[in-house]
Amino acid sequence: MTWGVGIIGSGPGVAALHAPTLTRTGGDFRLVHVSDAGSGRAATIAERFGARSSAGIEALLADPEVDVVAVCSPPALHAAHVRASLAAGRRAIFCEKPLADTAEEADRLVAECAAVGALLVVGTNHLFDPAWVRATHHLAALDGRISSVTVTLCLSPNDRYHALTMGEPLPAGRPPQRPPLDLDDPAQSAGIVRQLVAGLGVHDLPLVRDLAPEAPELVWARAVPPIGFDLGFQAGEALVRFTAVMLPDGADSLWRVGVTTAGARIEVEFPPPFVHVGGARTTVRDAQGVHTVYPSDRRDGYEVEWRALAALLRGEAAMEYDELRADAAFVLAIADQAAAVVRAGGQR
Repeated sequence: MTWGVGIIGSGPGVAALHAPTLTRTGGDFRLVHVSDAGSGRAATIAERFGARSSAGIEALLADPEVDVVAVCSPPALHAAHVRASLAAGRRAIFCEKPLADTAEEADRLVAECAAVGALLVVGTNHLFDPAWVRATHHLAALDGRISSVTVTLCLSPNDRYHALTMGEPLPAGRPPQRPPLDLDDPAQSAGIVRQLVAGLGVHDLPLVRDLAPEAPELVWARAVPPIGFDLGFQAGEALVRFTAVMLPDGADSLWRVGVTTAGARIEVEFPPPFVHVGGARTTVRDAQGVHTVYPSDRRDGYEVEWRALAALLRGEAAMEYDELRADAAFVLAIADQAAAVVRAGGQR
């Protein structure tokens, strides 16, 4: 069976990631409708994939060919658009990360989906990447205590990669009006760090929870110029350091997760965003000096997360609402603690 997908949102992530990915799901999904907020970008995307387009969400949610709603709107609208999809009778929803801005709101959303039996997949693509599955299996085989986790993220401008999959630029729309950043202002720095942890750190913090599910306790946090964060926290016996910075120019993106145990060091290096080059690369160095590099899978996390939704729709997998709640609570607890620490001066 092929399910029709309606995508709410028309940003570069839709054009460069989700719309092309639907064509690689073995016929499970096809794009039938794209909506925007009036920018005109939906029509450009829809035309490339033979879909319909509209402004606003009403026409999309009324479209009888839309079986699955993909919420790819700005994060502040995710909760409202998930609820609108439920109200319109949709029972299969893909929502880009973050699911909601607070843990309480995320908990309510998951409960509302569970109450009507709606299937919900949150787009934490790194968690679905075959390389991460391979790394966790290797860690389980080692049966070693995890002592530290590092996440290093340096993002070059996204538009460097957009053209690789979009072919031509989207209509620009209205540029966002943002005040200049003042990282010397504790309140503004705290807000930036919280937003970045909740919206960018959410790519990899569920991976950390996969390894160290205990309640996180922040040790330090600070804003990093020009825009980024550096934080450290304890989760059970594991010390976690997460450093992220977004640069206006410079080298290509680096996105790496490292895990250290008593017997090995495992590194998972993810490809830059907005490109389709397969999954991440996993490297293992053990205590005996053996260096193993696993080949990248042809599938990436974007494809696998959609295939996971297809498995739920076919009844081949169970819906794990508690995992969605726990991931959201873990990420947002760190975001809230980091903002509080930055506001107070940077260290507990």
